[in-house]
Amino acid sequence: MDVTRRNTVLLGALMAVVADEAMGGSMRITPAQEKLVAAARKARDKAYAPYSKFHVGAALETEDGTVFSGCNVENISYGATICAERNAVFQAVAAGHTKFKAIAVIADLPRPITPCGMCRQVLGEFGGGTQVICANLKGDTMVKTVGDLLPDAFDFDPSKV
Repeated sequence: MDVTRRNTVLLGALMAVVADEAMGGSMRITPAQEKLVAAARKARDKAYAPYSKFHVGAALETEDGTVFSGCNVENISYGATICAERNAVFQAVAAGHTKFKAIAVIADLPRPITPCGMCRQVLGEFGGGTQVICANLKGDTMVKTVGDLLPDAFDFDPSKV
C-alpha cells in the first residue's frame, strides 16, 4: 500500500479513536480547563439555532486570562451563520486580544465536538499552540492543540513572494 498524506492522516485519526475508546471516550482535564468548559456550556445556552437545533458554545481564554464566550448564531441564509468558536475569537480580537491560551467547545453529541475546518483556520491565525478542549454534554472531553487539529495549515507571508 502506498502511504499518502491522506492515508497518514486517516491512520493517525484511527489511532486517536482507538486510544480514545481505550480511555473510555474521555480524558481527565485540569480544574482550569473544567472552568473553561463550564463557561462554554453556559454560552451554549444562548445559541440561536432555529434551523438545525444544534447548539454549540465556546469559551476562549486569552494569554492574560480574560475569557470571551461565544455561541453559534444561525441565519436563514446559511452562509451568514457564525460558529461559536469564531464568535468568541472575533469578540476577543474586537477587545484587543490576539494571544490565546485555550478554547473550550461543547455540544450535545455522542463524542466531544471538534471545531469545523473554518474555525480551525481562524484559530490557527493566532497560533497553532492554542489548546482546544473538546467536550460534550455527557462530560466526555478531549484536549488537542490547534496544530494537532489543523496540520499544514494555510500560511501566506506576502514578504516572501
